[in-house]
Amino acid sequence: MAISRNNVITFGLSGKVGDILVFRQKDGQTIVAKAPRQSGKLSEKQKEHRKRFQQAVIYAKAATESSETAELYKAVAAKRKQNPINVAVADFFNAPDIDHVDLSGYAGAAGELIIVGATDDFAVKSVHIKIVNADGTVEEGAAVQNGARWHYTTIAENNSIETSKIVVSVSDIPGNLTEQEFEKQ
Repeated sequence: MAISRNNVITFGLSGKVGDILVFRQKDGQTIVAKAPRQSGKLSEKQKEHRKRFQQAVIYAKAATESSETAELYKAVAAKRKQNPINVAVADFFNAPDIDHVDLSGYAGAAGELIIVGATDDFAVKSVHIKIVNADGTVEEGAAVQNGARWHYTTIAENNSIETSKIVVSVSDIPGNLTEQEFEKQ
């Protein structure tokens, strides 16, 4: 790969020249590289990844044009010295993680606290809690962010806590969803 600095002939040039060279612009510099070659047919997995990447780029362009999310991506991109579209594409590909769920404050009564630790490569948008027993759903609702943790205060009495499951759903800005079931032990 070659980098052209202050060259009046290649300044601002971008695109492919035949099947030999590719010119790109990055941080005000013209980068010249050997043109990539595709070896044979694409596998189904490669086709699927290309389609997902296309969706990521469409999402990133829209997200960096809307006023609310654009400012968020631009701020993070500036700190990382990256392009906001690249930050948004990466966010699209990475679902949030549920780091831990603290059920020690929940004994089946209303007004008790369930604490969730969730992270994402960019930002966790929401945490949703659903408490389900053998008869059906006892309650569900959104947790409230409290610093690095999310707090959910129960609103209903649960007399069958031993057989209940707590379903935690975490989503990020692009809409990736991570869901896990927990049991009170």
